[in-house]
Amino acid sequence: MAKNKHKSAEDYLKEESGEFRELKKFEKILINVVALAWTIFQLLLPSFLMINSTWVRCIHLAFALTLAYLMLPMFKYPKNKFTKFLSPLNKIGYLDYVFAIIAPVVATYLIWEWQDLLFRAGLPNLQDVIFGLALVILLLEATRRSIGTPLSVIALLFSLYGFFAESMPGVFAFKNVTIEKYVSQISLSTEGILGIPIGVSATIVFLFVLMGAMLDRAGAGQYFIDLAVSLLGRFRGGPAKASVVASGLSGMVSGSSIANVVTTGTFTIPLMKKVGYLPRKAAAVEVAASTNGQLMPPIMGAAAFIIAEYCNVSYIEVIKAAAVPAFASYAALFYITHLEACKLGIRGMTKEELPEFKKTFLSGLHYLIPIIWLIYELVVIRHSPQLAAYNTVLLLIVIIFYQEIKKAFTEKTGFVNGIKNSIYLVGSGFITGAKNMVGVALATASAGIVVGIVSLGLGGMITQIVDVLAQGNIYLLLLITAVASLLLGMGLPTTANYIVMASLTAPIIVQVGADYGFVVPLLAAHLFVFFFGILADDTPPVGLAAYAASAIADSPPISTGVQGFLYDIRTAIIPFMFIFNHDLILDGINTWTFGLFIFAMTLMASLIFSSAVQGWFLTKNKLFELPILLASSLLFYRPGIVTDIFNLNDDWKYYFYGLAFAILLIVVATQKFRISRGAPT
Repeated sequence: MAKNKHKSAEDYLKEESGEFRELKKFEKILINVVALAWTIFQLLLPSFLMINSTWVRCIHLAFALTLAYLMLPMFKYPKNKFTKFLSPLNKIGYLDYVFAIIAPVVATYLIWEWQDLLFRAGLPNLQDVIFGLALVILLLEATRRSIGTPLSVIALLFSLYGFFAESMPGVFAFKNVTIEKYVSQISLSTEGILGIPIGVSATIVFLFVLMGAMLDRAGAGQYFIDLAVSLLGRFRGGPAKASVVASGLSGMVSGSSIANVVTTGTFTIPLMKKVGYLPRKAAAVEVAASTNGQLMPPIMGAAAFIIAEYCNVSYIEVIKAAAVPAFASYAALFYITHLEACKLGIRGMTKEELPEFKKTFLSGLHYLIPIIWLIYELVVIRHSPQLAAYNTVLLLIVIIFYQEIKKAFTEKTGFVNGIKNSIYLVGSGFITGAKNMVGVALATASAGIVVGIVSLGLGGMITQIVDVLAQGNIYLLLLITAVASLLLGMGLPTTANYIVMASLTAPIIVQVGADYGFVVPLLAAHLFVFFFGILADDTPPVGLAAYAASAIADSPPISTGVQGFLYDIRTAIIPFMFIFNHDLILDGINTWTFGLFIFAMTLMASLIFSSAVQGWFLTKNKLFELPILLASSLLFYRPGIVTDIFNLNDDWKYYFYGLAFAILLIVVATQKFRISRGAPT
């Protein structure tokens, strides 16, 4: 871990993007051409190309593998002559060229052997086995280079488990998987590598990542930061509040907490330190805000679309279910920054230090148009996510041309120059979007190996084991799932963590709950896993988002991660609550008024819980006020707990929101009294 401490924020972003090599001009052009070709292929799918969905997945994976081997060295920090030969950082290695040629061939094997494979489905010949295993090996190596060792090791261990399952003791044993069965399932069908996750990556996620890349290239990221600072900077703890809002806006179109930390944190963390936040607290606010950015509808990283596929519901249903927990959690983080400012006596920025709000707002108003249009297409017109993202990308292209041509006239650099800049920005956005997709595509493909092994028989065995461990206790089962998601998420990107845990534990939560007479909606179980996968990004000792933020703030990474996790505790509580109170995911709630009422109650619960954890409400909390605040928060989160205890009709639960308010008033009264006696506010 000591080594990480000396990395800069740019190093973490470099590791995230894979831009390690200082390449020659020809090599850069080669990579850019492949990336551009990938983006053009993806843009043709919703508009002109009509291709078998399995072929789309094959081609999508082929592009990702090719780019991975051209962009990413075998070793990030080669230490001796042999590793430097295998992994040169000043050029693309000979071995990488070989892999970059072979990988797309094995990835598209299903396409050029399509007819023959249909006739021998389930009975692969020697050629099928060779190509199938080659795909697995090349995929795992590309995944290791792109997103680190853990996912490749997990996929490999699951594979080995399948081969030696009969040798395992007792309940851990099941029928061995033969090499032919393994290849048929994992490489030559849509139950493994080419399964649902990479299908969603190929049809939907790419376009959303492309949209985010183009917004960033156009300058929207900096605009969001400036807008948040100009709006909120003057308030108490203003830079921290601006950090939360800016990270939330960036998080809507970004699937990476590390990229979010580096882009927004580079600006907001120094501002927070300047007004009086301790370095670790400034970094922790950015970490919590950036990781929670993946909770924010309408995009939620890449997982929202995969959740919709796994749960067989519309994308809008996922957004509806995630809306109340996500916005309540973010509002609570905003409130936490205010509490910290109160505790530390921090004021806002001076008027002279702030950009003018009206001028800032109008300067980038066009950046809000594609986001509003995307929400309009998804929510009002109810277009598919793929079509909505495609139309938004087209709109973004028009906006970029408008922006650059207008700038050219304003700066009197000429119309032709404006066109050139527009083409450059669009092209670089296309290339950046494709490069950003490499890790996502490889993560979904590698996670597909785990999903494939689970469906071969491991899933039933895991259900039995978890059921035995939980002893039929739904609370213990949820705790086991939460801890497992946090542990896995320390080494896996959020999307891969979600896919692995959703295939292993989400169905078990539903099944075990049903076995003991407790109904858990499938969507609630999947969101539970997703929330804890996100929290892993700032969980010590590995949380990379915390390391990136600490590099900017010059703070200890472990204590930064711990502080960030403390800020995020309310996000860890909410999933437990919506498992038991389905109103929080708007299950069965179809009116705006009732939905807003549930949001208001959930927001109250989150704010009160944050006050309890932070030790500050209207003033510093006394010890006796802690259980009172927690009791009030619990009732706001889950008023039905009273009806459960006293075996009352479920309709009575809404009356107990009044009890929650009454309990809260006790703390309001005691703290108001102390404030009147001179306590700080």
